[in-house]
Amino acid sequence: MTEEQLGFRQEQHASLDFGPDIQFDYRPVRAAGGNLVSPYDWTIGDLVVLEAGLSAQEDGYDAVCIDTVSDSGVAALRTILDIPVIGPGRAMFLTAMLLGDKFGVLAMWDRWSGLYKKTIEELGIAHKFVGVHSIDATVDNRNLLSGKEEETFGLLEEGCWTLINERGADVICLGSTSMHQSHLYLRDKIPVPIINPGPVSYKLAETLLGLGLAQSRQYYKPPIVRVDDRLRAMLDGAVEEQSKGQ
Repeated sequence: MTEEQLGFRQEQHASLDFGPDIQFDYRPVRAAGGNLVSPYDWTIGDLVVLEAGLSAQEDGYDAVCIDTVSDSGVAALRTILDIPVIGPGRAMFLTAMLLGDKFGVLAMWDRWSGLYKKTIEELGIAHKFVGVHSIDATVDNRNLLSGKEEETFGLLEEGCWTLINERGADVICLGSTSMHQSHLYLRDKIPVPIINPGPVSYKLAETLLGLGLAQSRQYYKPPIVRVDDRLRAMLDGAVEEQSKGQ
């Protein structure tokens, strides 16, 4: 990921107000697979995000927000970190429950649907979920929607109306943090809440820090044996292999 591509991710908190003591640091994973469209990809996602966050607490961070609606690595990191670890997928869906009765997901790609359904079923809120509307557009997890605003924003707006008028959604969740550039446009066009997952996770982290709360150690029990060095060695090998293909 280039500095410019990382900057597209950093734009997510630009429109939000935070206290003077809140600072953001975006850390990309060292290696990755393809798009998260199957259990194979989900497992790799968990692994690389876990490795990226292993030392977050000892590095001085006060909270960790995962920058993917898949919530990759969240459960594992919660077992080894005492600081709050927030996944935007769960944060977004549970926020939707506060704002309305039925919610839908607006997605770029239908292949992401399995991830949403997995998380929603785990949360036990499938009866409130009206479904996914995908515009089946090209997915670019590095450059996001930059340069494609004209061709995608209108399709996303149409998708919102489909979720409202045909599915009965009264809250709409953006299906990826990579869609954040469309949020302000859709918010001004659509008369129901449009939830932008990344910023929701940031504000939730700020709230948890202010309240002195973090994940329950009773549920997220630590591992008996940690093999951090082996995990890092695996990623070292993945980085080496990845560099050969560049």
